[in-house]
Formats: sequence, structure tokens, C-alpha cells
Amino acid sequence: MLPPIAFELAGLALVAGLVWLVWDSLRAREAAVAASRDACNAHGWQFLDDTVAIESVRLARDDLGRLRLRRVYGFEYNDTGDARRQGSVVMLGAKVVLVHIGSHSTLIDPRYDGEAQHRAGRDG
Repeated sequence: MLPPIAFELAGLALVAGLVWLVWDSLRAREAAVAASRDACNAHGWQFLDDTVAIESVRLARDDLGRLRLRRVYGFEYNDTGDARRQGSVVMLGAKVVLVHIGSHSTLIDPRYDGEAQHRAGRDG
């Protein structure tokens, strides 16, 4: 039988894990909002509601093989003043990997320290 302190330590570890998850999710969300706003500004479009919404979360490996949380955030923007359009931001950990807006996707290549490679006409 386990001593009572083992249950306390397990509970503390669980609470610490949840605190880390919330903190990491808030940091990733802030980066997604900034990337969405920057992408809209770069095209001269309006970033609506100044927010993003989580669409999916799963585990994925980065370029170094480390396990990270892959989050996809959706957002809305206005390109003509008539209708709301959908865009998305893909995050791997706290780093932006891809911003998809309109018919444009901007792939952020981590090997080049955040420099973007622009691919126009991609609907992925």
C-alpha cells in the first residue's frame, strides 16, 4: 500500500500539469492572435472580433522529433466589407507554423528563425 504522501504528490503533479497546460495554451493563443492580425494587416484586410477560436488540438513532433501540442485556431476577417471570411493559424507548441488566409498560406519555416516563405494560391 502506498503512503499517504504519494497521493498528495500525485495530486500536486496533476495540478502543476494543469497549470502548465493553461499557461501554455494562453501563450499559444496570444501568438495566434498576433499572427492573425499581422496576416490581415499585410493584406489590408480587417481582423474581426480581435480573437481566435481553437479548432483542434493533437500531439505532433517538431523538426527535432520532440513531442509538442499542435493547435489549429480559426479566425474571421473581412476582405471586401461584405462578408466574413475564415482563416486559420497552425501552432506547434508556442510557435506559429502556418497562417492560412484567403487563397494565401504563409508557411513559417522554423529552420530560418521565423522568416516566412509565402505561397500564394494554396487552399490547404
